[in-house]
Amino acid sequence: MLVERARSEGLQLTGQGGLLQQLTKRVLESALEGEITDHLGYERHDAVGRGSGNSRNGSRAKTVLTDVGPVEVKVPRDTAGSFEPQIVKKRQRRLTGIDEMVLSLSAKGLTHGEISAHLAEVYGAEVSKQTVSTITDQVMEGMAEWQNRPLDRGRFRVMVAN
Repeated sequence: MLVERARSEGLQLTGQGGLLQQLTKRVLESALEGEITDHLGYERHDAVGRGSGNSRNGSRAKTVLTDVGPVEVKVPRDTAGSFEPQIVKKRQRRLTGIDEMVLSLSAKGLTHGEISAHLAEVYGAEVSKQTVSTITDQVMEGMAEWQNRPLDRGRFRVMVAN
């Protein structure tokens, strides 16, 4: 569905700024937001976080090499400095198997336990079932927003191989 929409609206599928890089960025950032939400124990802008001793503290940009090329992601931070992301770990510069992560989070109705086991096996990331639940909720929300965004026709073009 996304590929058809991209082609019909003149989007470049691969390469710098292409559909696959944008999708990868959205999935990674949504997953990181889910991780920090789980770490802090409350949603963004939730009153529960006021005076909790630890809260969101902006983000830092990080470029990671993925199967679809370099992707710049915003990694959230907390005021206590205790947040240790698992999907994109500190000092990690290369991610492989992003396609598998996207598929494991959304395809075939995998349980949270299966997704947790998959992340541990493929990425070496020890992620609890609760964190997986929070992450998948964030990713699905982010994907829906991304799919329904207005497209800038002048910036992208479809690259079709003969």
